[in-house]
Amino acid sequence: MSVLMEIWHAIHAVVASADYYTLGAAVVIILIAGFLMESVGSIVPVTLASLLGFVLVKAVITMVTGHHDIAVLAGDYWVAFKDLPMLLLLAYALIFGVLISVVSTIRNIIR
Repeated sequence: MSVLMEIWHAIHAVVASADYYTLGAAVVIILIAGFLMESVGSIVPVTLASLLGFVLVKAVITMVTGHHDIAVLAGDYWVAFKDLPMLLLLAYALIFGVLISVVSTIRNIIR
């Protein structure tokens, strides 16, 4: 049970610590992925693709708002990815996977 609580706290930390740009980008990517998903059986590849898209959009937002050089930003992102705890990656994957499934299910019900 403590493992589930650790995952829940990681999910809560991701959602509670995000700024408006990050939440907006995540919502847009989740909506697009949910509408483009063919069936629930393709949730894993769609989630992974949406996470990669989220990282790219987050990098563009950082470049536009912070005026960072792309080479320096790529190096910083690589170092941050290597130091990323797997619990945090799992939290992002669960958030994206569940919300993409909800959007896809709602789309299939309405259609």
